[in-house]
Amino acid sequence: MTETTVRGANSRTLLEVSALTAAYDDTPVLTGIDLRVHEGETVAVLGPNGHGKTTALRAISGLHGKKTGRVTFDGKDISREASHRIVARGLVHVPQGDLLFGDMTVLENLLVGAYLPTAWRERKERLERVWTIFGRIHERRNELARNLSGGERRMVAIARGLMANGKMIMIDEPSLGLAPVVIDNLYSALANLRTVGLTTLIVEESPERVSGIAEVVYLLDSGNITFEGKADELIRDRVMLRTYLG
Repeated sequence: MTETTVRGANSRTLLEVSALTAAYDDTPVLTGIDLRVHEGETVAVLGPNGHGKTTALRAISGLHGKKTGRVTFDGKDISREASHRIVARGLVHVPQGDLLFGDMTVLENLLVGAYLPTAWRERKERLERVWTIFGRIHERRNELARNLSGGERRMVAIARGLMANGKMIMIDEPSLGLAPVVIDNLYSALANLRTVGLTTLIVEESPERVSGIAEVVYLLDSGNITFEGKADELIRDRVMLRTYLG
């Protein structure tokens, strides 16, 4: 059962996913999910490990080819587009982990993210935005990436995504493997994404982590959307939490 969330009447849908399925070989992972992200929103997809969250992002961003359904971004059907063309349209995917170049500095890693011509022309402005959001990595900008802490590396990975020509960023489990105090610091920084007008889709396990920043959450269980609503509504629904999130 899915609860319908009422968005602002004047908000524009930036990303719309309709009847999206995905599979690995003959094993279905997503069985026909629908979700929307409106311009300027922070939206979260929650759910247990192994139930399709990462596959959903990969299917949306063109990294997973065995899929059906429709993905529309900024008014264009991107369902069959290659991943590099989807990035060029402004939909940026930050996968799990960090995938940084260890022997390059923080600054050099960030500049790699500005590889598109439009992003490169605006790299100075984009760097200033990144420094505003992630003050810690500004302090570490000349440090080699391999010398950073886990939390710092995750911030750099997200910041590198922000260096692209992005209208929207999708972040896969930013808190994965981090200590609680590091997660708090990371989410304090992620809260700033809204202040610079960026539309964000975050995949996470815990509704508590996103309750302060996400206007809308979706609960994904066994490849199906089972809830759409506010994070606080889900936190208060103890039966649903026990059933789907343990």
